[in-house]
Amino acid sequence: MAGQRKTFNEINITPLTDIFLVLLIIMMVIAPLLDQQGLNLAVPNMIEVQDEIKDSKLIKILVDDNDKYFIDDVEIASSDLANVITEQAQENTDGLLIMTQDNATHGAVVKLMDEARNVGVTNISITEY
Repeated sequence: MAGQRKTFNEINITPLTDIFLVLLIIMMVIAPLLDQQGLNLAVPNMIEVQDEIKDSKLIKILVDDNDKYFIDDVEIASSDLANVITEQAQENTDGLLIMTQDNATHGAVVKLMDEARNVGVTNISITEY
């Protein structure tokens, strides 16, 4: 009888529980990140700029390669953007057209967009200059 083996019929669920706890922690960390929302941008198809832009009542601001802002070839200090956009928005009610040169940084464009949103401009378009 010494040669008989006793069978073991129980399942160890400790490793299974550990895996589920790790998955739960991962989901708890990732879930808040999925809730964040960014800018809702609609990327237009590449089209040629038409002469209609000249006739519209858009605020046209150029962001150059050195991250400086210009309206009609007049430089605007970045601290005065909100005031200038507010003044221009009274006359030009169609929105804002941001014209960027090739090496303008993303930060400069986003700053301009934020200033425009803060003063109430809702229609913002971006084009390459």
